[in-house]
Amino acid sequence: MNLFKRAWWRLTATPGKALLLTGLFFVICALVLSGFLIRSAADRAAADAKRTVGAVATMSLDINALMAAGQAENGGAAGLQIDPDDRLRSGQADRLGASPLVTGFSYKVESAGQPTDRLKLYRAVPPPPATDTESGDFFKIDGVRDLAAMPAFRNGTSKIVAGRGIGPDTGGGVLVLEKRLAEANKLKVGDKVTVRPFRGDGSTQKPQEFTVGGIYVSDTASSSQFGPALADPANLIYASPDAAGSLSAVTPTDEGSDIQEATFTLRSPDDLPELRKAAEKLGLDPEIYPLAVNDKQYQQLVGPITRTAGFATLTVWLVSLAGLAVVSLIVASSLRERRHELGILLAMGERKPRLLGQHLVEIAACALIAIGLAVPASQALAATVGSGLLAGEVSEAKNDSSADKQNDYANSMGAAPEEEEPTAEPIDALDVRLTAGDIGKVGAAGLGIAAAATLVPGYRVLRLKPRQILTKGD
Repeated sequence: MNLFKRAWWRLTATPGKALLLTGLFFVICALVLSGFLIRSAADRAAADAKRTVGAVATMSLDINALMAAGQAENGGAAGLQIDPDDRLRSGQADRLGASPLVTGFSYKVESAGQPTDRLKLYRAVPPPPATDTESGDFFKIDGVRDLAAMPAFRNGTSKIVAGRGIGPDTGGGVLVLEKRLAEANKLKVGDKVTVRPFRGDGSTQKPQEFTVGGIYVSDTASSSQFGPALADPANLIYASPDAAGSLSAVTPTDEGSDIQEATFTLRSPDDLPELRKAAEKLGLDPEIYPLAVNDKQYQQLVGPITRTAGFATLTVWLVSLAGLAVVSLIVASSLRERRHELGILLAMGERKPRLLGQHLVEIAACALIAIGLAVPASQALAATVGSGLLAGEVSEAKNDSSADKQNDYANSMGAAPEEEEPTAEPIDALDVRLTAGDIGKVGAAGLGIAAAATLVPGYRVLRLKPRQILTKGD
């Protein structure tokens, strides 16, 4: 007799057991498919976040590695002696930034300038009588390739209010002044000013002329007490890299101005090894000029959703294993009840593989019906459960972030905290989509459970001979 016909008769003869198996498979498949959907949604969100945020790789000169390589030495009172050719230069950063792996890059040239008759320091509080304001008072001048990439301008604490900021195409003699400094000197965009280089060796340098290309305003207030002019935020001047380099204590070379570090925004954190190879081809020793990825924003974005996806994956495995165990017990119990049926069919000449096939068809039929019912139910279940789990993870992530900020402020010993990068809000929504691939996965999982639950206990019974099956006690 056809094994499919026998399977049909058996299912219709025992509808209670068929419904039990179908219901059990429905629960298993709905939970497994929900886990797959949550995992898929998390993977899509992580991929989108990776494309949106990318990763920031920072390159700087490692002094210790330079000394270990014998290319720097301690000059005693003169400080550390570094060959000008070994310093990290803006020209090297420009060439590396031209790599197709890099979507954007920036660097900063740190220098200082002394006031002149055409540009005086801003003082919010007049100095007390007999106070020496000549020695040690100077402007802090930061040469930047792209002013908009600076943390203060990204997070909105500073903004341009007149003229233009500094970009890659800005000329070499351009300064951007803070509004308080510009008003104190009665300057506007387009005016000429002079600044005297500050070499730090006590020498008097010839003033250099620059053009005011823009004026910015900073939210950082000046101190209400007299202090060094350098500490006043109004005396921070932004300049083009060449302008800052001409004022720097480190003389520029054909490779450009001396820079402390350069940051490169990558398409993905996975591109870092290729960027290291590109840097090495340009002659930048990876030991002396290390590249390190700061993917803090990416981790802030995807941290909660990654943990949610991990929980969903764990649920899939636990439900699958528990479902396999329960279905195996039910099938084993059913086979014990049908020992006589199996023994008679074997005695009549039915082959063992066909008997196993009949039981497999019975279980698979229940599984297929359950999968069909689980598909529409699992999408709503995944959206509800996933959103609930994600909300908890997001809340925990925000609490951890607040605690970290409080610790950082406490560790600053009362000093004003440094300007941070804009905080990336964690992903707090799941885009659950039901795809053919997810249906295929749950179908394979459900049928796999059905096959394993049937074949393992079935083999233990059918390896016996018909006489043993019929005579062995229940």
